[in-house]
Amino acid sequence: MISAATLLGEDSTIIRDRSFQLLLLANFSPPLGSALISPLLDTLVGPFAVSETEIGLLMTAFTAPSIVLIPLVGVLADRVGRKLVMIGGLLCFGIGGVAIAFTTDFQVALALRLLQGIGFAGLTPIIVTSIGDLYRGGAEATAQGVRFATSGFTLMTFPLLGGTLAAIAWQYPFFLYALTFPTAVLIALFFEEPTSEDTRQGSADTDLGDLLEFVSRPRVASVLVGRAIPNFLYTAFLTYNSFVVVQLIGGSPGEAGLLITAASVFHTASATQAGRITALFDSRLYPLLGANLSMGAGFAVVGLAGSLPVALIGSAGVGLGFGTSLSLYRSVITGFTVESLRGSVVSAGSALGRVGATVAPIVMGVAVASTEPLIGFDAAVRSTVVAAALLCGIGGTACLLVARWSPAVEPTSG
Repeated sequence: MISAATLLGEDSTIIRDRSFQLLLLANFSPPLGSALISPLLDTLVGPFAVSETEIGLLMTAFTAPSIVLIPLVGVLADRVGRKLVMIGGLLCFGIGGVAIAFTTDFQVALALRLLQGIGFAGLTPIIVTSIGDLYRGGAEATAQGVRFATSGFTLMTFPLLGGTLAAIAWQYPFFLYALTFPTAVLIALFFEEPTSEDTRQGSADTDLGDLLEFVSRPRVASVLVGRAIPNFLYTAFLTYNSFVVVQLIGGSPGEAGLLITAASVFHTASATQAGRITALFDSRLYPLLGANLSMGAGFAVVGLAGSLPVALIGSAGVGLGFGTSLSLYRSVITGFTVESLRGSVVSAGSALGRVGATVAPIVMGVAVASTEPLIGFDAAVRSTVVAAALLCGIGGTACLLVARWSPAVEPTSG
């Protein structure tokens, strides 16, 4: 049997920490906000009596609130503690999801998805922040990677389970959201708050000006912007891989799904190795540059692919870069942020990531629509994908170099 030490290295002991185990348990829920709904959209058109275009609002209603709320929730977590915010997030997320099974009113369903989006804002950024509170150095990078790997596992398994349940009745997949309720109970009973009363009092005394001054520092700002680029590129990949496989290569929707699986496998595997990757280098600049190159080159290969095997190779590169980059970016952000501001700054980074994910389909769609009359649909899709890969690669590299050459930020004292 392969041991944890073999998989994770010398920091593998973190998986025996009860607080970390509870954070991983809570982390299974947030990816279900999109992953469980996305494969069901076509099935839900009939029950809610809406068009294929309108049903997509179920995704928008979930993602939109967090853009505004995540920074506010981060400030709240710094002041009242991580535990209360996570419990509230889990309850909102679960109630909003399960309740959809009991309505066929589309407006009500949208309101419930908004409630889930509010819950999401109190989960992922707070879980990331709590890991930063608990660990330092390589252990923190390993912990962030393992957390991200659990998200990948969720993306690989629950959509398939949801699709199986939907074949029985459309309502059944929504009951999977009830898993958040026992998780909230366990967090309430056993999770040890990683911040002290003194730290939270210090956070209450910290005003918005302190936060704005901190995130405006060149090193902090460049890292936060750079952290949003992988979200943009991965969402672009999720949006356009099916166009490449089905319409450009002549494959099937099932074969397009293989690209998502390949990317998920590689992003899960690479995320678990974040601690080891960090230990190999004096600076996280180099692995982040490599991850940025892997994502950009992989997405370009997908866009140019003339066969499924080539597209699969590209998707593996996308997943490898995505798992490594987000794990390390989150570790960097939690590492250089003072404890009284950590929740707020991590949440700001998460909000920028959500912005990147939200605008990617819009920007890509505008580019394809603008170039299609001139060069045709196939060439428009391929050129847009390659252009996005190139621009994101350049932008990500520029952010990393600015961060490298900017004045250092004092690490947390706690």
